[in-house]
Amino acid sequence: MPLPPLRRLVLLLRFLSHHGDPAPAIIPLFLLLSAAAVIAGSAAAQSAQLPDPEQADVAVQAYVYEPAKLEPTEHTARLLRVPKGFQVTVFARGLGRARMLAAAGDGSVYVTRREEGDLLLVRDRDGDGRADETRTLVRRPKMHGIAIDGRQIFLQTVNDVYVADLAPDGSVGELKRIIADLPDAGQHANRTLAVGPDRMLYLSVGSTCNACEETSPESAALLRSTLDGRSRTVYASGLRNTIGFGWHPRTGELWGMDHGIDWLGNADQREELNRLEQGKQYGWPYIYGEGKQNPQDDPPGDLTMAQWDSIRQRPALTYTAHAAPMQMAFYDAAMFPAGYRGDAFVAMRGSWNRRPPAGYEIVRIRFRDGDCAFG
Repeated sequence: MPLPPLRRLVLLLRFLSHHGDPAPAIIPLFLLLSAAAVIAGSAAAQSAQLPDPEQADVAVQAYVYEPAKLEPTEHTARLLRVPKGFQVTVFARGLGRARMLAAAGDGSVYVTRREEGDLLLVRDRDGDGRADETRTLVRRPKMHGIAIDGRQIFLQTVNDVYVADLAPDGSVGELKRIIADLPDAGQHANRTLAVGPDRMLYLSVGSTCNACEETSPESAALLRSTLDGRSRTVYASGLRNTIGFGWHPRTGELWGMDHGIDWLGNADQREELNRLEQGKQYGWPYIYGEGKQNPQDDPPGDLTMAQWDSIRQRPALTYTAHAAPMQMAFYDAAMFPAGYRGDAFVAMRGSWNRRPPAGYEIVRIRFRDGDCAFG
């Protein structure tokens, strides 16, 4: 799709490196983490200007630069930097391109793999901290979202949501499709879902594009559905790709990490931590961060950028651009020091279009007395 004539982005890219994904490891937090080794070498993308009689072009620097991946071994696990008193070990290997994880009450870990289109069961039967059972349970194209609710499991593909019973041996019963008409994916096929404290099903549907005006109100949005899938509404909009979200265990507030727009340079747009509220709009694709305007698109109709900014919610926090937040989990257990309770952890997949790279880490979000901070 051509860019609007008055909003051209001029990008000259030098492709530096691209590497395949190794088999990832599972760590005790049950979040995905890729350890990165930065590739040596120097290269930079240069910006250029194209003349325009009405408005100057918007020039940015952009990169395609993905670090090499490290094989998950006990050695590489020991290289990871963690707070004093913590230790990282390899729980399972050979999982291919694992994406989302959910742990059942009996310790069984369920893993979705979008590219393989399946659901894995990973279990530590002898209690030694290492998985000794891995098996494929079900297959559906582009399976990604997963949520466990008691003895039921919800699974999500691009267009569909399924529910099934969990058997005592960890296997999954017959899948029942409860939703079959979610919007097509386009750029973001990373559907995720969770059962809320209100006993409703929340579904994240990413945008079909990097930045554009969507044709479906359910794209670039968080949806709220009954558990049987028969009725749903748009809960929050203007969310480019909020893969990770969850409820604070004490306040009940819903929080989510949204992916920023690409091709705005090394520093813009930063990833956003949003407090997600019903009926609110969060800015994408026109306004981001603390009121910055996206030069690629104009608001619909007669709305100005200032008007769009006035009706959107600003993020509570922002994080390094292109870090790519994935799963998000609030901690409310007793294994970690007491100060961790009520805080959130976010797995950052890591950048492919930033130099130096960003992400490739697990980030803690501290929640205290109504405030929050990374650290």
